[in-house]
Parts: sequence; structure tokens; C-alpha cells
Amino acid sequence: QLYTHNPQSAIRYHLHFIQFISFNVTDLNQSIMKISSTAIALSFAYGASAFAPSVNPSRIGTPSTAASSTELDLFFMNTLKHKRAVSKVNKPARVNDSITEKEVRGLFELWNSALATGDSRVVASRYSKNPVLLPTVKDDPRTDYDSVKDYFDTFLLKKPQGTILDGKVHIGDGWATDMGIYEFTMGATGDKVKARYTYNYVQEDGVWKIQHHHSSVMPEAVDMGKTITPDEVRGLFHLWNDALATLDPTKVAARYAKKGVLLPTVSDQARTDFASIRSYFVNFLQLKPQGKILESHVTIGNNWCQDAGIYEFTMGATGKKVKGRYSFVYVFEDGEWKISHHHSSVMPEPTMPQAITEEEVRNLFQLWNSALATEDADVVASRYAKSAVLLPTVSDVPRTSYDLIQDYFVGFLKKKPQGEILESNVTIGHNWCQDAGIYEFTMGATGDKVKGRYSFVYVYEDGQWKIAHHHSSVMPESIL
Repeated sequence: QLYTHNPQSAIRYHLHFIQFISFNVTDLNQSIMKISSTAIALSFAYGASAFAPSVNPSRIGTPSTAASSTELDLFFMNTLKHKRAVSKVNKPARVNDSITEKEVRGLFELWNSALATGDSRVVASRYSKNPVLLPTVKDDPRTDYDSVKDYFDTFLLKKPQGTILDGKVHIGDGWATDMGIYEFTMGATGDKVKARYTYNYVQEDGVWKIQHHHSSVMPEAVDMGKTITPDEVRGLFHLWNDALATLDPTKVAARYAKKGVLLPTVSDQARTDFASIRSYFVNFLQLKPQGKILESHVTIGNNWCQDAGIYEFTMGATGKKVKGRYSFVYVFEDGEWKISHHHSSVMPEPTMPQAITEEEVRNLFQLWNSALATEDADVVASRYAKSAVLLPTVSDVPRTSYDLIQDYFVGFLKKKPQGEILESNVTIGHNWCQDAGIYEFTMGATGDKVKGRYSFVYVYEDGQWKIAHHHSSVMPESIL
């Protein structure tokens, strides 16, 4: 098709093709000669007319999809330029009988010349088939051509050129090592950067190649971190507090680092990403909290700092004041200090057992009995804790939710029961207590009296004692 529509480009293409093959193969074998001969024969098979423009009337006015001679020229020029560059930097590295220290040092200059081409493919060609590159400014080892090239795709943007300042060469049987200190001048910025290097060279396909290259920053020159004073650390709390004042959970969550961890005051769930941290503050901000540090202890490290102590919040929605213990760990990220870790917990001493006497425990029954007297199932159900369990006297179904408990008393209250404790045994624990024994009910609707065995377990919840467990059963001897 190319010969039909653009014979001049076709001939030029084949001549380039012959040149391309000849450049890449040192000794042309018979098959390649046949390809070249065939290409020339095909080109002249069309006679002299092949050198004149050929117009197909059916294609007049139709854009040609064939590559232009200019496009073909550019393709082959770029390809040949790349191949020549690869050959240039590798040819001097061809293996002789032995290698000297000077020649080992010269291998660095070949690598440096490859950098000067600005072509990551040329640089990657200096590495062996199974290389290991541990780069200066990337964590991940590069262990093949593609990954080595990928590193230099970015590094070459800085237009680096290196100079060895101090090096030591070792030569072995088929290998050589050069290690020391080099310095790069970044042509793109003018910056100079020193680093430590190790090159391990091996013979591969008759050429000395880099099998291992380890480059690392000068350890004493590592940035000692962003400076910050203790007062400035404490001031970081105010940035967070100001974010609370906006009542915008997105702005609060933005104060946390990319890998921030929040252990909140009133949620069991650890929040480890932006979405979960934001979710916590959606609810917390409804209280309109504003904080104040009461006691602070600051520690400062390399690009991190910590502030731990006690703070107090005033809840604008209720006026309530709440103290808590806090730990903030800040890191310097993307040019600003962010919260990497935030642990907030209630003050432990207020969680000491709520004081209650045995007599007060027995009187908790009277609160429940008074609720029965209202004949309102909702009032009775409200005496039970949020996660209460009721095992009723005359129903097989355990009642484990507000609705199920309320449903039981809809039926039971029709009998208009009123109870009296006949025998009581009280136990008091840490924010819980138990009353177990025998009670008797008088049914106002019928006058019947019914004894039963009972167990009440109470817990201190939301500022009052509630029934967490209630087990009621008939007297067994009367039914055996």
C-alpha cells in the first residue's frame, strides 16, 4: 500500500530499514542480507515511475493515512539517535583481558555521560540484566530494566551531573567495585548534593555493566527537622480548637495527618482515615464544644512533637463542662504541623463506683413498683437499661429490647399488679448492684395474690440506676 500511494516514502523507508538493521548487527548474516535485497528489489520493481508522484483518482480529496516521509524520517532519526547513544556509552566498557583501577573509575564516567543524554533508556542500558538499584531518594529497590528506567525518568528532570570526590576501587575475578562519595550538580536548579555510593560491576555479554548500585544521602547532612518551641506546640491545640468552632467536621478532620489516628473520648472505634475521623466530629460538633488546656507537657523530636495533659470542654449546646485527658502527637507534613495521633479519654476518678447503700438498693424496687401503678407500659419499660434483659414470670420469650419489654407489660398491667418484697438479699459492686429474693403481687383487677422469685441487677446509667437484668419465676413447689 505504501508503494502504491507514496513510492518515494516507501523507498526511503526501506533504505532506513537497511541502515537500521546494519547498525544493530555487527556481522550481517545471510537472512538479513536477503531481507535487504528483497527490500531493494521491491522498491525498483515498480520501475522509474516509482520516483514520480502517483495519483489514484479514487483517493483525490481523501486524507492519506500513510505515514509521510517526514514522519518516517523523524521515527528513524530518533531510533538511530537512541541506539547510537546506547552504543556510545557501552562501547568503551567492552571487556578486555583485565581491568585497571583507572578503567573502573572510567565506568562511572560512562554512567555520568549517560545521565548527560537526558534519556532514561540510555542510563538504564548501563545496568545489567538483573540489576539492583537502591536509589538516593526512593524507598523501593529497582530490580529490572523498567523499574531502573522509571527512576531515571524523574531523576533526569533535574539534569544531574556527578563528580567523584572520594572513592576506593576493588577488583576481583570478573567483577569490580567502586565505592565512596560523589557530588551532583543539578543543572535544572544549580543545587549541589553530596551522597555516598557503591557500584558493583560485572562482565555481561562482553561489556562491564552495573549489577548493583546503592546511593544514599550523607547521614550527617540529614535535615534535623523543623524547629518548634514548646509554646508553639501548645499553640497547635488552638488551631484544632478553632476548627471545632467552625462546626465544620471537614475542617476539623483536615487538621489530622494523612495517616492520623484518633482514639476519641466517647467512641470505642479507632478512627484511622479522613472519612472516619470526619464521621466522629459530625456528631461531636453538635455539642458545640470549645476546649481549654488546663495542664500541658510538651516533648519535641525530629519533625514531630507531643503535647499531653488535661483539657476541659464547655459544650455550647448544653453549657456542660467536661474534663478529659489528652495526647496529641504532631508531625510536620506538607509544610505544616498536623495531628498524627490524638488520644482523648475521660477522667478516671469520676468513674469510681456510684455510692449506694443496701437500703437504697431495696428502694429501687419501689421505683419499678410505682411505675407499675401508673398502668403505663412505657413508664415501666423506661425503668430498664438500654441493653436490659427481662425473663418474665409468665412468658417464655426473653425480652431484650425496649419494644419487647414494653410489649410484655401491656398485657401484665391489665391485672393492675402491685408488689411487695418478702425476702431480699442485696449485693453491691462497682456501679452495679443486685437484689434477689421473693416478692408477692396483689392483682388489683381480681384480688389474687401471687408469689414469685426475683432477681434484679441494677447498673448506673446516664446518671441513674436502671434495671439491667430482671428474672422473675413462679415458686417451684407450687407447680411440682
